[in-house]
Amino acid sequence: MERFLCIHGHFYQPPRENPWLEAVEIQDSAYPYHDWNERITSECYAPNAASRNLDGEGRIMGIVSNYARISFNFGPTLLSWMEKFAPDTYQAILAADLQSIAWRSGHGAAMAQVYNHIIMPLATLRDKETQVHWGIRDFEHRFQRFPEGMWLAETAVDTETLEVLAKAGIRFTLLAPHQAVRVRRIDSGRWKDVSGSRIDPSQAYLCRLPSGRSIAIFFYDGPISQAVAFEKLLSNGEQFAARLMSGFSAHRNHHQLVHIATDGETYGHHHVFGEMALGHALNHLEGNGLARLTNYGEYLELHPPTHEVQIMENTSWSCMHGIERWRSDCGCNSGGNNGWNQQWRRPLREAMDWLSEQLAVCYEGGMENHMKDAWEARDDYISVMLDRSEENVAAFLLRHSLHPLDEDTTVAVLCLLEMQRHAMLMYTSCGWFFDEPSGLETVQILQYAGRAMQLAERYCLQGVEDAFLERLSLARSNISKQGHGADIYARLVEPAKIYLIKVGAHYAVSSVFEDYGEETDIFSYRASREDLLIIDSGQMKLAIGRIFIRSSITRKADRISLCTLYFGGHALNCGVRSYLGEEAYLIMKQEVAAAFKEGDFATIIRLMDTHFGMHTYSLKDLFRDEQRHILQLIIAGTLQEFEDKFITLYENSRNLMSFLKETGMPVPHRFMTTAETALNLELQKIFASDMVDIVRLGEIIDEIGRWNVGMDTVALEFTIRRRLEGAMAALLAEPENSQRLAEVHLLAQTIVLLPAEVNLWQTQNMYWDFLRSCAARLRPGLGETDRDTWCKTVTDLGQLLYFNIPAVLTAAGGYL
Repeated sequence: MERFLCIHGHFYQPPRENPWLEAVEIQDSAYPYHDWNERITSECYAPNAASRNLDGEGRIMGIVSNYARISFNFGPTLLSWMEKFAPDTYQAILAADLQSIAWRSGHGAAMAQVYNHIIMPLATLRDKETQVHWGIRDFEHRFQRFPEGMWLAETAVDTETLEVLAKAGIRFTLLAPHQAVRVRRIDSGRWKDVSGSRIDPSQAYLCRLPSGRSIAIFFYDGPISQAVAFEKLLSNGEQFAARLMSGFSAHRNHHQLVHIATDGETYGHHHVFGEMALGHALNHLEGNGLARLTNYGEYLELHPPTHEVQIMENTSWSCMHGIERWRSDCGCNSGGNNGWNQQWRRPLREAMDWLSEQLAVCYEGGMENHMKDAWEARDDYISVMLDRSEENVAAFLLRHSLHPLDEDTTVAVLCLLEMQRHAMLMYTSCGWFFDEPSGLETVQILQYAGRAMQLAERYCLQGVEDAFLERLSLARSNISKQGHGADIYARLVEPAKIYLIKVGAHYAVSSVFEDYGEETDIFSYRASREDLLIIDSGQMKLAIGRIFIRSSITRKADRISLCTLYFGGHALNCGVRSYLGEEAYLIMKQEVAAAFKEGDFATIIRLMDTHFGMHTYSLKDLFRDEQRHILQLIIAGTLQEFEDKFITLYENSRNLMSFLKETGMPVPHRFMTTAETALNLELQKIFASDMVDIVRLGEIIDEIGRWNVGMDTVALEFTIRRRLEGAMAALLAEPENSQRLAEVHLLAQTIVLLPAEVNLWQTQNMYWDFLRSCAARLRPGLGETDRDTWCKTVTDLGQLLYFNIPAVLTAAGGYL
C-alpha cells in the first residue's frame, strides 16, 4: 500500500487596513518594518517561497519553494495586501500553485478560504453564502481556476456551512479530529463512535448532507500538528520528518495519508527558520522515497472516500468548548493575564448581531428602488472589490440596476454596498479571539462597525450609533482605565473616522511641504488641484487653494477651499471647509494673501477664523504615514546637529577616555554614552556612503569592542541589508558589470567584520538567480585574465553568502 503525505499551512493575517483609508498605516510595534504584514512576510511568507536546501555544513545547495510541495490557503484580504506591497512573494505563491498542478495530477496546492475569516456557524445563512462566494471569486481571480477545497476560519463548522460549501461546488474541507462524531463504511448501516479525536485521520471521508448533497472531509493528524505548532518539532528537519513518518501504521490496509494542519506562520514567524525545517523534512521524505508528497485534491481523486462521517456541530480547532471563544467567557484565552475574564465577548457579539440586523434592513430599503436583487448585488460586489476601475464599476451597476443611475444615486448605491462590506469585516474572528476588548484586533472590528454605521447614518439609519454604543457599553474591559466598550469606541474609533473635509485638511497641511501636482492619490481618495497659490517669506509659507476630492471607493466627492500658514518647525495653522462659491473664495484669497505680504500674521489668523470658523487643523491631523514623513523632514536638520555634536564630543574626548582606561579609573557613564551614540552614527554613515570604507569600518568595530558599547543592531542590520540588496539588484540588471560585482563583493566582505548578524535571505535569492543565469560562463582554462578574475570574484561572493558553489554549479550544469 502506498504512503502519502500532505502538510497544510493556513496562512492568514487579520485585515489591518484603516477602514477609511483602505491602507495599513505604520505600526511601530513591527519596527524596523512598516507594519506587521510586512514583517511577517519577511519572516515567513517570502522565505517559504525560497526555502534553503543545506549541506552538512549549513551551506546552500539549492533554493526551492515549499508552497508547491505542500497544501496551503491564504486569506483573501492578506493576498490583496500582498499583491500591492509584496508582489514578488505574491507571484511566487501563484507560480507554486501552477507548479503543483503539474506535479500533482492536475490538482493545485492552493485552497480557498471563507473571505474574511468569520466564524461560520455564528453567521446568518445569507452571510455564509456571501463569505463563500467572495472567497471563491477572489480565488478564481488570483489563481485562475476554481478551488477544489475551502478552509473554514478556525475550522469552525456546522451542517449549514457544509451545505453552503457543497452547493457552491466545493469538493472538500479540512477539520480537526475532535470534530468527527461517528463514521461507517459507506452504506454499511452501522455507525462507529469516534468522538474524542478517535477518528482514523489517514483517509478521506464523505459527509452526506440533508439536502442530498455531499462533501469530502479530511481530519488532520492532531498530535503531530500539535507538536509542530507547540512542541518545538521544527528545531530539526529530520526529527520533523521522523515524527511525520510515525503517523503511518502497519496495521492499516489502505493507502494511508498522513497529513497535518497548522497556522502557516508556524514556518518562519512563530518558529525562526521553521521554513528551513519544513523544506529539509520534505527533501528527506521525498529524496529517500519514504512517502509520496501529495495534496488533498490529488489524494481525493486517487482514493475516494470509502467511509462516511458525521460531524460534531458548532465546533472548531481552537476552542475546546466548540465555538464559545467567539461569543462567551468560555475560559479559552491567550494566557498570561491571570485574573482577567472574557465576559465582554457576549455583549460584543450581541451588539454586532443587533447592528448587522439593522444594517440589513437599511440595505434592503435603500436598494429596493435601484437594484434588481440587493443580495445578489452584494454577492457580486466582490467583482468591484477586485477591480475598482470606472469601467468595471459601470459594468457592475449596469448588470444589477433597475434603471440608469444618476451620480447621486450611484454614490448612494456604492455607499450601501460598502456598508455591507464592512458589516462582513466587523465579524472577523480575531476580534473575539484574544483577551481584552481594547486590544488591536477588537478595536479593528469596532472600526469596521464604525465605518458601516457612518455610511448607514448618511442614507438610512439615523441614530444607529447611539443604540449600538448602549449595547456595547455592557462589554467591560479588564483594564480599569479602559472602561467599557463604548469608552473604547469613543477613544480609539471615533478619532479615526474620516470625512472628505479631513482628507482636504491632510492635503492642505502637507501641501506646504511637498508638491502634489495637478492630481494625486491620498490613500483611497483622489485629489485634483483646481487652484493653488503658495507664497514664501523666509521660513514662513502660505498656501491658499481649491481642490476637488473624490473617494475612489464610494465616488462621493466635495470641492474644498483651504488656507495653510506655516511658521517653520512644527508650528502651523490650517483652515479648510467646503467650497462656498467663487466670490467667497476669491475674497478669502485676496485678504489673506495681502496680509501675508504685509507680514501681518495676527490678521491672517483672524481671517482664517472668519472664513473657516472651527474647521482648523494642524500637523496632528495628518494621516499617520504622511505625518511621520513630514515630521522626519522637520527634525532632519536638528538631528544632524545632534549627530555632529556627538561625533565631535567623542573625537575630542577619546584620548582622555583612553588615558582614564589606562590608569584603571572607570570611564564616566556620560563619556561612554557619547561613545556609543557616536560610533553607531559612524557605522550608519559608512553604509550610507557611495563606497563603503572597509578600513574605517574595521577601525569603528575595533573601537566598539574596545569600549564595550552597544550597537543598534536592529537599525544597522536593516540599513546594511537594504544596501546589499540594492547592490545585488543592480548586479542582476547588469551581470557583466565588473564594478557592480566588486561592490557586492566588498559589501559581503564587510558583513564578516560585523558583530551583528545580517539577514541575507533576499541577497542570497538574487545571487542564486545570478549564478544560475551565468553558470555556463564559469569555465576554466580559457586564459582570459579578466574573466578568470570575474569567475573568482563570483565564486568568492558565493562563499561569503554561504553557498556550496560546487554543488550549485553541478546542479546548474556549470563549472568551477
